[in-house]
Amino acid sequence: MPVTKSPRKAAGPKNAAGRFRIKRVYEPVSKDDGLRVLVDRLWPRGIAKEKAHIDLWLRDLSPSDGLRRMVHADPAKWDEFVKAYGRELKQEPARTALADLRKLPRSQPVTLLYAARDEAHNNAVALKRWLERAK
Repeated sequence: MPVTKSPRKAAGPKNAAGRFRIKRVYEPVSKDDGLRVLVDRLWPRGIAKEKAHIDLWLRDLSPSDGLRRMVHADPAKWDEFVKAYGRELKQEPARTALADLRKLPRSQPVTLLYAARDEAHNNAVALKRWLERAK
């Protein structure tokens, strides 16, 4: 009699880091986005709340205004920004917001949304990298 294997359940992510994605909030909404989390302190200019389809707005995960301005003014300071932002993420209120982010259901991806024009040098990129290292 042949041995049959039971159907395998779809494997979910083993850790939180693998499920985080980043996307500019002005890009079209996709089913693949999963939970959409805005990680900017200010609401994005020119976008209606209904059109943005934001599931959660974690303002406290955004960098301080000084850090944000530093990296926007001079992308060459990216490494300095990443280190300083990492220090901010370890302090309140970012620490609590980070815990809230990690508590989100693991059954679907989480898309970290940002408004910055620079797709390579923004807080969502740094936050995703930080989450991947922190495991």
